[in-house]
Amino acid sequence: MEKVTTLFLKIAVILLGFPVLALCIFLVPELANLAAKMLPEFAFIKYLVFTVLDASVIPFYFALYLAFKLLRYIDKNIAFSSLSVKALKKIKYCAITISILHVLVWPLFFIFAELDDAPGVIIVGLVVPFASMVIAVFTAVLQKLLQEAINIKSENDLTV
Repeated sequence: MEKVTTLFLKIAVILLGFPVLALCIFLVPELANLAAKMLPEFAFIKYLVFTVLDASVIPFYFALYLAFKLLRYIDKNIAFSSLSVKALKKIKYCAITISILHVLVWPLFFIFAELDDAPGVIIVGLVVPFASMVIAVFTAVLQKLLQEAINIKSENDLTV
C-alpha cells in the first residue's frame, strides 16, 4: 500500500511541473509585453518581469526534485534520516526564494490595479508569495518535527 501511495505522489509531483512550464513558455512573455505596453516610460520593465518570473521557476523545479527525492527516501525506508531533514531545509529555502522573487514584482500589481481600476489584481499578486510562505512555514515545522523524531529514535537506540 505504501508503494502505491508514494507512486501516486511521485506522479503528482511530476504533473505539477507541466503547468508551470506552460505558464513560463506562454504566459510570462505575454505578461512582460503587457507590462511594457502599460508602462512605456520604463522600457526595462519587460526584461525585469521576464527575468524575475522565469528565475522563480528554478527554485520551484529544485523543490519538486527534492520532494521526489523525499518520496524515494520513504520507499527505501530511510525517511527518518538526516537526508530528509536536509531536503526539507532546502525546500524551505526554495519556497522563501520564490516568495521573495514574486514580492519583487508585486509593485507592478499596484500599478496594473491603478491603471485598470481593479483592486482585485493586488490580491492576485499576493497568491504566489503567500502560498510560498505557507509552504516554507510548513516545511520548517516538518523539518523540526523530523529532527526531533530522529533524536528520539537515536536515544532509544542507545538505551537498548
